[in-house]
Amino acid sequence: MLRAEKLSAGYKELHILFEINANVERKKITTVVGPNGSGKSTFLKSIFGLTTIHSGRVIYNDKDVTLTPPHERTKMGIAYLPQVDNVFTNLTVEENLKIAGYTLDNGEYKDRKDLALDVFPELEYRMNQKAGTLSGGERQFLAIATALIRRAELLMLDEPTAMLSPKFANTIFDKILELKDRLGLTILLVEQNVKKALEISDNAYLLISGRVAFEGKAEELLDHEKFEQLCIGI
Repeated sequence: MLRAEKLSAGYKELHILFEINANVERKKITTVVGPNGSGKSTFLKSIFGLTTIHSGRVIYNDKDVTLTPPHERTKMGIAYLPQVDNVFTNLTVEENLKIAGYTLDNGEYKDRKDLALDVFPELEYRMNQKAGTLSGGERQFLAIATALIRRAELLMLDEPTAMLSPKFANTIFDKILELKDRLGLTILLVEQNVKKALEISDNAYLLISGRVAFEGKAEELLDHEKFEQLCIGI
């Protein structure tokens, strides 16, 4: 579904990523891991069009989107959910969902909303509550629910379990698996809980200092003799 071809990117003159080659397979979970500062979040932002591309290409569904603005990538089915500021905290849950579906007619919006609430039934009891008063886990539910309403096909999640309790973190991982297995979404994941993320993933990339140090099956990286040294920086 997605390819990065010799992608070098950063912020204005600052180079963070260096000739990244990566493939994200359709209807599978691909996790990007690496020590702090390795360029994981910058990679997701580059796929979504939020960085300076110095060279290389981003190909989505066989179309070159390297220069496509983020709002156009959203219309094409790409959803990027950053670690923070991924919902409108001053609006209610219902209002967040309505904004996500502003281009849909009433019937289609209702169908997408029903699907989102079926995946995240916890939100049904929070519809009139301001998003800023939700727990961290519930905000993640809402953020992903808005992506479902927008008919996302590629869901990019940046640290979705950061600062969550172990119970909520496990629930998020279960939901990610459900999004793949039940809805057929393609997931590109950056996650601080490296072992758990790799356990639910099909494929993995290890970034070190902005370069790909490993690519392959997630289980192969989990079983790597230098796993903790490479991925966690121990």
